[in-house]
Amino acid sequence: MLNLILFGPPGSGKGTQSEKLIAKYGFKHLSTGDLLRAEIAQQTKLGLEAKSYMDKGQLVPDAVVIGMIDAAVDNNLDVPGFLFDGFPRTTAQAVALDTLLASKNSGIAVVLFLQVPDEELILRMMNRAKTSGRADDADENVQRKRLDVYKNETLPVAGHYSTFNKVKEVEGVGSVDEIFEKLCAEIELMKY
Repeated sequence: MLNLILFGPPGSGKGTQSEKLIAKYGFKHLSTGDLLRAEIAQQTKLGLEAKSYMDKGQLVPDAVVIGMIDAAVDNNLDVPGFLFDGFPRTTAQAVALDTLLASKNSGIAVVLFLQVPDEELILRMMNRAKTSGRADDADENVQRKRLDVYKNETLPVAGHYSTFNKVKEVEGVGSVDEIFEKLCAEIELMKY
């Protein structure tokens, strides 16, 4: 099983590239937002617990999110691997994910880290605002704050996986297809 994390700042193209990688390789996409919505819709124990936090405007604790990932892995043992997108967001989540996967005799094979200059990210997010319908996408100050949060809270996740030589930097500038080919080349190296 080939488990990977598609990593990068907001606007780096993770969502676009995730869809293409899933279509090509048959990975199971594990997005914590999707998992939360599904568990809540199915009114599972974890879903109801998550909803109780969300209804109070609180973040869902890592333990609950990891529980959902645990269930998703157990329910998809026939897939060629998992593609984590938007998770882990903190080093604590990365450690919890590593522990969970190790308990299943698995682990993260590679972190594909999309490298995009800040000014390009801002431009992309501003352009995305034209089609997303989200007013916050159009505010450059909001975008810069998102990048600051990413650098302070999420970027250390790459440092965590770097200590295990699992991070592969991929240039995230170019056409969607050019970036996709670079990602595929890294995945193909992992398969052998």
